[in-house]
Amino acid sequence: MDMKNLNKTQKLTISGAVMAIYIVVMYFTQGFAFGQYQVRIATAIYGAAYLFPFLVVPLGLSNLLANMLMGGLGVFDIVGGGLVGLMTAGCCALLGRKKLSPWLTMLPITLIPALGVSLWLSYLIGVGYWALAASLLVGQAIAGAVGALLVNALKRVWKET
Repeated sequence: MDMKNLNKTQKLTISGAVMAIYIVVMYFTQGFAFGQYQVRIATAIYGAAYLFPFLVVPLGLSNLLANMLMGGLGVFDIVGGGLVGLMTAGCCALLGRKKLSPWLTMLPITLIPALGVSLWLSYLIGVGYWALAASLLVGQAIAGAVGALLVNALKRVWKET
């Protein structure tokens, strides 16, 4: 399949499939996705926007839905998670548009969720920002590494024309 010339129906179908994968991965990993180190392996999927920029909005919505269904911390976490998802996937798409190394997707996948989520989560759970951010950075570093590996694997499958 030529991923550069998809029609609207194909993009919508792929977006729905990616959203479903994100939610399923979050469901099966929620035991450690909401802990002290929050290893949210599903956020590695944000890296797919590097190759497929049309996934930015669906990935942001996926995080919003995951927080709504599994998070339990209210509207700040739901909306904030959606915004963090949009920013992270958007940065990955920008890296792809600029034809920078796919390994760089590790940075937004690690930094944006860890530093962004800490803004409201520190208030909601009463933990200092930097203590919480350091904890989240550990977990997100794993997701960032997996995301970069995912992008590199996808890039080999869908060679750019």
